[in-house]
Formats: sequence, structure tokens, C-alpha cells
Amino acid sequence: MMKINYKVFTALALTSLMFTSCDEGDAVVDTVTANTLRGAILRTIAVTSDELPIGVDTGAFSVDLEIQSEENGTLVSALDAYVSFKDADPSNGPGDVAESLLISIPSSSFSAGGRGLPTYSFSASLGELLAATGISASEIDGSDQFRVRFELVLTDGRTYSFAQNSGTLTGSYFSSPFLYSATVVCPPKAPTAGVWTINMVDTYGDGWQTTTGGGGDGITVTLNDGTVLEVGLCSPYGSAAGTFLGSGDCVPNDGSTGTGTITIPAGTQTADWYFPGDAYGEIDFEILTPNGNIVGGYQGVDAGAITIDFCKD
Repeated sequence: MMKINYKVFTALALTSLMFTSCDEGDAVVDTVTANTLRGAILRTIAVTSDELPIGVDTGAFSVDLEIQSEENGTLVSALDAYVSFKDADPSNGPGDVAESLLISIPSSSFSAGGRGLPTYSFSASLGELLAATGISASEIDGSDQFRVRFELVLTDGRTYSFAQNSGTLTGSYFSSPFLYSATVVCPPKAPTAGVWTINMVDTYGDGWQTTTGGGGDGITVTLNDGTVLEVGLCSPYGSAAGTFLGSGDCVPNDGSTGTGTITIPAGTQTADWYFPGDAYGEIDFEILTPNGNIVGGYQGVDAGAITIDFCKD
């Protein structure tokens, strides 16, 4: 009988302790929650334009943004946009220009996006960027950059921008850099006829792996008559067979470097360059015109169109 009573007493004591512990735990959670400061995220939906052709004042930097914070973004009172200028060649230009406020956008200008969160489509023309930085159109050249930095202003006065970022926020989903670059380019023109040179590097030393882990496609250049030219470092792997980088047309190499060429015929009006991808983040290259000028290249970006600097062609 004593054993039974002892067990009952023990069970009651444990039950009491459990309830007391839960009550104390809830109190701790409530305290932490009550004293947690809420922040905000500015997520990139899409960069719709990041090239500014010289002489085209209506050319613009444009990006679609989504504002994330507690209470569906209502903690944000404004989105401030700042602009600065990075001179690619200070010896022949105005030099770098420190940032200044371009515009302050009140939250009343946000609209509801497809996910029920506030969104904003930002656009600043070349003319507006020039005016904000005090630079004249005659002072800019190809490869110069206007840098647009956003800052979220919260209702309690706190601000969030590039300096408060982390690797989590700059990743593929949130894509929240707060800082963007718009590059000055020359308007497209007919490419120089002749032999173009592509200097290629693989930093790991095993040839290129682009669209597959063994080989894949090369850089393609599509001419206006439909002709497609292709170039890339050969891959040494057997799995590259059947791909361009495993064919007899790729550039033989020592695993690390190689130089290829393509010939653009006289009379060609357009040549669209495309990079297929970089499976392991090991590929670099630079493109030289028949005049010996470097007009494009790659280092650590995803597959996509290759921008040619026509100012230097």
C-alpha cells in the first residue's frame, strides 16, 4: 500500500512540475518574442534592365522588388534609392562620384503583389542618373557603372540596406542584395569583320564543364544570317563525348588555358554571343576583336547573353 501511495505522490509531483515548467517556458518565449526587433527584406523579383546605352537618355535601370516584413510589409514607411558612379577609366572621365539620394518612395506607392506582399517596380533613366550624380552625358564611356542602393525605412526610424545583409539574404531565393549595378554600354553596331580571339581559363585545371559535369556546350555566336559559331576548351572526360566540348572542334588545352578563334565575315550586321553555363564555377574568358581590344568576358556569372562593349570594338 505504501508503494502505491508513493507512486501516486510521485506522479502528482511530476505532473505539477511539468505544468510549472510549461508555464515558465511560455513566459520565457513571451519575453523573447516581446523583445525581438522585427526587420525587413527587399527581395528581387526581376532585374528588367541593367544596361544604359550611351546617347539613349530613355535607356534605364529597372528592377521589380518585393518588400517583406512583419504584418505584410506595414512596418516599412518608405523605400529610399541612392545612386553613385564608378568610373571605369578615371584618366578619361569624371572619376568616381559618391552616392546621393535619388528618390524617396513612400509606402503608399507600393502595390499588392501576387503573394499578397507589397511590391514596387523601380526605374531610373540614364538622364535621371546623370542629373543625380552631376555628370554630363559627354563624360561617360563604356564599362562605367551607376550603382543604385536601396534602403528600407521602417516606421520606428530604423533602416535596412546593404550593410545589414547576410549570406542568407543574398542567396537564390531572397536575392536581396539592396545594391545593383547598371553598366554604361555603347549602342549595338555591326561587329568588326575578321578573326576574333577568345582566351579561356579553367581554374581547376581539367578543361571546361559547362552544361554537364563532363563537358557540354561551348560559347555560341549567332550571326544575323543564322550561322552559329562555337568555341570552348575541350573536356578530358569520356562523358563529354557527344557534346561540343568532347568533339574535334573544341580547343585542345593543358587543362587550364587555351585560345580559340572565330571568324566573322564581312557584311555581318549582328553577332549575338551566349555563354551556356559553368557547372563548377571554374571558367573565365575574355573576348578580343580583330583590332586586339577586349570587349567582353566572364568570371563567375550564370549562363546567359554575353555583353559586348561596342565602345571598344
